[in-house]
Amino acid sequence: MTEHGARPPLVVVSGPSGVGKSTVVSEVLRLRPDVWLSVSVTTRQPRPGETDGVEYTFCTREEFDALATRGGLLEWAEFAGNRYGTPRDAVEQHRAAGHPVLLEIEVQGARQVRSASPDATLVFLAPPSVDVLRERLTGRGTEDDAALQARFAAAEAELAAASEFDHVLVNADVGQCAMALIDCAGL
Repeated sequence: MTEHGARPPLVVVSGPSGVGKSTVVSEVLRLRPDVWLSVSVTTRQPRPGETDGVEYTFCTREEFDALATRGGLLEWAEFAGNRYGTPRDAVEQHRAAGHPVLLEIEVQGARQVRSASPDATLVFLAPPSVDVLRERLTGRGTEDDAALQARFAAAEAELAAASEFDHVLVNADVGQCAMALIDCAGL
């Protein structure tokens, strides 16, 4: 609990792939080391340099389905052929211990969190422009053309969902965006 007896904030950061969610979240964590970042579980294969349990907890589709079936996920979504979810117990344990919790998840997962935890603050990160978003996605060099096209299509739908969020922040400058996120989410 916080000093006033309220639960620590549960903050959802979402936005289209390539908008810089991870970069902004990393800066928030640098500025606010008391904030706990939930590690999502996913069925996708690790990218070069990723470590199980750090960027994601990697699992099989069967393991993921078993976790979802027993209610072990606060939210989950399928994106680009892979499943991603937030382990419910870890989020609740950290909030109960007095830590603000940050989730970096996709739009459809954010909608589920809104239903499951109405006290959550939902923050949408938007790119300065669609062209900048395309450049960021292409520049990563982590996906083939088909996967990129799927991400571009998903990004258009996600950008249209920005009005569903409590706050919309344009990620033109990582430091400024991180500070705005800390301020608007009460971190």
